[in-house]
Amino acid sequence: MQIIEGKALLLKLRNPKRVTETVPKSTEVRDNEVLVNWGIDEMHTLKRLNINVPSPIQSQYTWTGKHVPFDHQKKTSAFFTMNRKSFCFNEQGTGKTASAIWAADYLMKQGKINRVLVICPLSIMDSAWREDLFTFAPHRSVDIAHGASKKRKAIIEQGAEFVIINYDGVEIVSKEIAEGGFDLIVVDEATHYKNTQSQRWKTLKRLIKDDTWLWMMTGTPAAQSPLDAYGLAKMVNPDSVPRFFGSFRDMVMRKITQFRWIVKPEATDLVFNVLQPAIRFTKEECLDLPDMTYVKRKVELTRQQKKYYDLLKKKLVMTVGGDEVTAINAAVVMNKLLQISAGAVYTDEGDTLEFDIKHRYKVLREVIDESSQKVLIFVPFRHTIDILTDKLRNDKITTEVIRGDVPVNRRTDIFKRFQTTNEPRVLVIQPQSAAHGVTLTAANTVVWWGPTPSLETYAQANARVHRSGQKHPCTVVQLQGSAVEKRVYSLLDNRIDVHTKMIDLYKEILD
Repeated sequence: MQIIEGKALLLKLRNPKRVTETVPKSTEVRDNEVLVNWGIDEMHTLKRLNINVPSPIQSQYTWTGKHVPFDHQKKTSAFFTMNRKSFCFNEQGTGKTASAIWAADYLMKQGKINRVLVICPLSIMDSAWREDLFTFAPHRSVDIAHGASKKRKAIIEQGAEFVIINYDGVEIVSKEIAEGGFDLIVVDEATHYKNTQSQRWKTLKRLIKDDTWLWMMTGTPAAQSPLDAYGLAKMVNPDSVPRFFGSFRDMVMRKITQFRWIVKPEATDLVFNVLQPAIRFTKEECLDLPDMTYVKRKVELTRQQKKYYDLLKKKLVMTVGGDEVTAINAAVVMNKLLQISAGAVYTDEGDTLEFDIKHRYKVLREVIDESSQKVLIFVPFRHTIDILTDKLRNDKITTEVIRGDVPVNRRTDIFKRFQTTNEPRVLVIQPQSAAHGVTLTAANTVVWWGPTPSLETYAQANARVHRSGQKHPCTVVQLQGSAVEKRVYSLLDNRIDVHTKMIDLYKEILD
C-alpha cells in the first residue's frame, strides 16, 4: 500500500475488482493495483473489507490552534476518525481532550458531523473542555449548558457547534438534545456510565442512534472491578457482551459464597475483548510529553461556603472603607477567604467553623481514581487536613498525614513506607512540612486542595515527585472553587510570589 500526494491510496491487492466495485471513484492502475481516492468514506469502506488503511486526517488536515500536536495525539485523533463508536483509554495528562477536538474538527470540515455534545464532570467543563476548545479549535463556537433547565434548553437551541454539559444535566434536557442535531457525543470520564441500571446510563443509551458517533474516554477502564466493563461495552459495542448482566458476571467472576465473588483468571482478556475498538497510550509511552503537566479542576463551592465567602467580603469592604491597607492586613483577609474555600475557617475567638466539602472531595476522588501511581495531596490548613483525612479513610483509601505536629521519627517511617511498599496510597501533606528535601517519587500525581501563597513552597512541593528516581511523567492538579484561589494559582503559574502582590490581590478580589 502506498500513499500518493496525500489524497489517494495505491492498493496492491489480489482482487482489485472487488475494491473497484465497492469503493467509489477508483481507477485501476495495473492488474493488481487500484488507485483509490483517499477520504473518510473510502477509508470506512476499505475498513469494512478488512483492509487496514491510515486515516486521511494524518496528511489532509491542518492541525488548528496554538500548539503542535504530539505524535500520540495525532494517532489518537486518527483512531477517532476511523471508528464511529470507540473507546479512548489514554492515561490522564496525555492530552486526549485535544485529540478528540481535532478529530471532531476534521469531521466537521469533511461534512460528516455538524454538532458535538461533550458530556463530562462539572469540574472540567470550563477549565478543561472550554479552555481546550479555545486553544485547539478557536474557530469553533462553544457553550456550556449548565444551570436551570430553561437556561440549559436555551443554550442547546442557540446552535453552538460544541455544547458541554455535565452527566446529570443530560436527563434534564434530553428532549432538546435528541432534537438538537448532535451527531457526535463525547463522554469524558466514561466510567460514570458503568451501571446499566442507572437513569444516567439509560438516558444516554436512548440518545445514541446507529449513525451517531460516540467516543467514550477514560484513563481507568474497569479499574475497580471487571464488572465495570459491562455498561461501557453495552453502550459502544453491545454485541460483544451478553444481553443480561448476570451472564457477564458469570463470565468474569467466580462465586465463592452467597455474598463473595472472586475474579476469574481469564477476566482480563475478556474485558479487553469487550472494550473494543479502543486505543490506549500510557504516559510512559508518550515520550514526547513534558515531564510535568499542570491541570486545573474547577470545583463548586457549597451554598454554605458561598454564603460565608460573600459575607466576609462585604464585611471587609465596609470595615476597611477608605483606610490604607497594609500587606499584613491584606494577607489576613486573603487567608480567611482561602480557608472558607478549602472547607474550614478559624474565627477570631479561635474556634473552627467547618463547611461541607462534598463538591471538592468528589473532584479529588475523580483525580485519585484516574491516577496510575500514588498521590500527594497538599492541604494548607490543619483543620481541613483532619476533615479530608477522615473522609479518605472512611472510603477505604489508605492515607497517611504529614504536618507540623508529626514527630520526625514518625515522618521518616511514613516516607519510607510510601516509597517502598504498596501502602499508603495517598499522602496528605501540609506544604511547609514536606516541601524541601524529601523524595516521594512513588507518586506521580500532585493535588493542591487549595493554593499556598508562597512560590518557593509551591515549586519545592511539586518537586517532591519530579526528581531523580521518577519513572513516570507527572501531573499537578489544582483544585479551584473561588475567585481568590483562581487568582493565586494564576500568580503561581506565572512564577510570581503571591506575597509581593498581596495588596493588589486584595483590591482585585474585594473590588
